Amino acid sequence: MRIIAGSARGIRLKMVPGNHVRPTTDRVKESLFSVLGPFFDGGKVLDLFAGTGSLGLEAVSRGMDEVVFVDQSVASLRIAKENAQKCDLLTQSTFIRKDARTALKQFALKDLQFDLIFLDPPYHEKLLLPVLQLLQEKSVLSEDGLLVVEHPPSISITFPNSKFITSREISYGDTTITLLQQKGEPTA
Repeated sequence: MRIIAGSARGIRLKMVPGNHVRPTTDRVKESLFSVLGPFFDGGKVLDLFAGTGSLGLEAVSRGMDEVVFVDQSVASLRIAKENAQKCDLLTQSTFIRKDARTALKQFALKDLQFDLIFLDPPYHEKLLLPVLQLLQEKSVLSEDGLLVVEHPPSISITFPNSKFITSREISYGDTTITLLQQKGEPTA
């Protein structure tokens, strides 16, 4: 696993020991970022369920200004921090050890918004729909922001009366990535 493009291009990332973290493969990440655009012109990233920090670091390497990593696991945050340091992106990175739902509520209370949110919860913990519901209730995605959701193909992430619309859905075997925007925004 490595950073594919930008200022940290080619740097190999450390993996979290054990099998509780399912990192996004380089192939999926490369396809995702080719859809998102090769480079960014600033903005704030939120990497929920950060794991190794691969997605957030890739975004900052490609031009986002800063990234906030949220994960409950001490081991995951330690590896994400080591990876940020290895990529020379530590000063642009913030690490928060909290449950994703608690972190989202706190961000909303502080009126924090993000331009790009990566949501890649552990598939077996059934956290995807509750966290999506909370993202819908709280205004942590900026008006023209993008929510990138990685999930199993068997799960539909549509809600009745949702303020999000699906702008694109991409499938890679046992992984589906759905891009969501707020209604009224142009598609990616």
